Amino acid sequence: MKSLQELEQIRQQALEKVSIRTDRKGTRIVVGMATCGITAGARPVLMGLLGEVQKRKLQDVVVTQTGCIGVCRLEPIVEVYKEGEGKTTYVEMTPEKAQRVILEHIVNGKVVDEFTIGAYEK
Repeated sequence: MKSLQELEQIRQQALEKVSIRTDRKGTRIVVGMATCGITAGARPVLMGLLGEVQKRKLQDVVVTQTGCIGVCRLEPIVEVYKEGEGKTTYVEMTPEKAQRVILEHIVNGKVVDEFTIGAYEK
């Protein structure tokens, strides 16, 4: 059995780990890489994003992957979290669209509205 002091220490460690995930600086780009995303072409999209970030030597930009985002019919899906902005969800992505998102949204700060989930639903 753990003492209350040990349990509080474990709790504090867990809270620190969670805050690391929420207090991120810069830009985080997340690609849905569940089976549906991979089947729809998420791997080339991920590689395109990584290549553009590297080619442009962008600082404070992290490209990562996640599992199911939950809207399989719109895969490949890319979510962009920019510091000071809300989440932007891009759908039916291709490597070419990914390059444009890096240039226009990440570099120039202008969301590519025509690729977003909001434009798709209209």
